[in-house]
Amino acid sequence: MNADGLAVRCQNIVKIYDTGDQKVTALDQVNLDIAMGELMMLVGPSGCGKTTLISVIAGILDQDSGSCELFGENLITMPSNDKLNFRAKNVGFVFQAFNLLPSLNAAENVSVPLVINGMKRAEAERKASRVLEQVGLGERLTSLPAQLSGGQQQRVAIARALVHNPKLIVCDEPTSALDHETGHTVMALLKDVALQKDRALVIVTHDARVFNFADRIAEMDDGHIIKVVDSANGTQTSLKEAL
Repeated sequence: MNADGLAVRCQNIVKIYDTGDQKVTALDQVNLDIAMGELMMLVGPSGCGKTTLISVIAGILDQDSGSCELFGENLITMPSNDKLNFRAKNVGFVFQAFNLLPSLNAAENVSVPLVINGMKRAEAERKASRVLEQVGLGERLTSLPAQLSGGQQQRVAIARALVHNPKLIVCDEPTSALDHETGHTVMALLKDVALQKDRALVIVTHDARVFNFADRIAEMDDGHIIKVVDSANGTQTSLKEAL
């Protein structure tokens, strides 16, 4: 744990995509701190930079300038192998497209992070089965992704992000394919994880039904964080104050 109790510190993050014909600034001098034990939500219109920001935070994407520290470590300065190992141990990512391996059943998909981290396959699948039961899929352990509904695939992806007890869980629209009841069950599970003092969650969502689970909500627009709202008391920090 870093000395100031932060899980994430992003300072002046800039990310520019070169599309060939033009350059698109996806993130423009973004500053954001996420505390240990916090569930931070990122909201805003499509294309405003939310997914790019969480990809930088998780170490999946390198920024063009600025710094992003994860638990006190600057991933962009790490050698590739060290970065991969750090992410494998410390980060769980729920992709909007799920990214399940089609030839593996639910338990096998969820066990992948454990196997990557050195756990024996049989033990990894047992632990994966327990987490799948927590998200309501105890009867679908041997089902292939093609045999599951979109909502079930999403829960498999969430279980995979949780199974290795990462210190940071990053989710891109984790409730988009879930009904109201299941969405609240999954968010309650994620919230329990976030409440642990050495963990943090950052969630991109358009789903207003789950906003009440957030500790703070950061609103983005056009590559900027324009305001941050504390969900507990409704206090709002403007961009200038947030920086």
